[in-house]
Amino acid sequence: MTHYVIIGDGISGSSAAETLREKAPDATITVITDEGEPLYNRILIKEHAKGKLPEAPISIHEEGWYEERDIELSLNTHVTSVDTDAKVVHTHDSGDLEYDKLLVATGGTPTQLPVDNSDADGIHHFWTFEDARGIREHAEQSDTGVIVGAGLLGIDFAAVCGAQGIEANYLMRGDRWWRYALSADGAEIMHGGMRDVGVEPVFDSGVDHFETDDDGHVTAAVDPNGDRYECDFAGVAIGLSFNTEFLRGAGLEEDNGIMVDEYMQTNVDDVYAAGDLTRFYDVLLGEQAQNGSWGSAKEQGRIAAVNMAADDEAEQFEWVSSYSITHFDFPFLSFGHPTLGDDHAERKYSDTEWRRIAFKDGKIVGGVLIGDLSPQTAFKQLMREQRVVADQKEVLLEQSVDLDELAPTQEQ
Repeated sequence: MTHYVIIGDGISGSSAAETLREKAPDATITVITDEGEPLYNRILIKEHAKGKLPEAPISIHEEGWYEERDIELSLNTHVTSVDTDAKVVHTHDSGDLEYDKLLVATGGTPTQLPVDNSDADGIHHFWTFEDARGIREHAEQSDTGVIVGAGLLGIDFAAVCGAQGIEANYLMRGDRWWRYALSADGAEIMHGGMRDVGVEPVFDSGVDHFETDDDGHVTAAVDPNGDRYECDFAGVAIGLSFNTEFLRGAGLEEDNGIMVDEYMQTNVDDVYAAGDLTRFYDVLLGEQAQNGSWGSAKEQGRIAAVNMAADDEAEQFEWVSSYSITHFDFPFLSFGHPTLGDDHAERKYSDTEWRRIAFKDGKIVGGVLIGDLSPQTAFKQLMREQRVVADQKEVLLEQSVDLDELAPTQEQ
């Protein structure tokens, strides 16, 4: 009987377990996680931290979900190493597990700022259910805050501060929020949204060190310019460090993440990886890429499972990811790989409406929509069709995008 072992019970690991049970009804499936609770919705934990949601809706799977599917769930279990030659997973206190096929879906851990006092009480990272509980409890008692990390995760802290009535400064290293994907026009709309909830963006800043009181609680952040920002709450979101320490010596190729092909297969036989920690071959982009969105991780888990259970026909991962922000009076959506490409087109339509499309080799590879998200369906379709459309930017920037107005694709 085949034994599948999945390390990680985030959305990719859980999606893989569910798919494996469908594809291999008689197989043994074991899911290992070092967290103390089964799968929960990482998208909703930010709403919990804002004080908008009780805990109940955040949980996706109770332990009974695994029992019903005859999937063994091992909580609070730390994997210490993997022997890919002997096909054995070693754990700290739960013995050894032999596997026929292995999926690594351990995600990442928020990166800590490499500055003095970055581990002080009151400095938060946003990743687990436990983090969200701590953020909510602390935010409710805080008056002043500092946010570090000018990207998609950092802005969640801005929303928490806004919802909890914390006056916060958002310290950014560059001249605008998410400067790799937004021009000044688009970023200024986001800055306005922050200011509307009581969060002030501070540019060409960052953190040189934190100050603490005698009890070790954060009291201020000092930036590289010497400016001091008082805070009794700090949120740091500067990226993830991938949880792959236990794979040392396992022979897996890594390059800022585990390298996998379009089938989620690593360079080691019978070992697959899925989710945030993968650098996968993106068939639409034509190169290795990374993506941390919930939908992408779920689909990667499904694809990995299909290919783990398949004897012959393989299915490749082909996905256009998207990430939305709903904290402000206007919606925001990024799709695909908006920071990549060799060309782009953009237009501002109003004080809260803006669009930017990124192209590579004439094809759309990603973009950002603020205010009006309706063009996303057309843009994603063009991405999947891999049509060369960069020469028709005017049509793509029309307020309402009509694909019928595009010139037909020329035969090569």
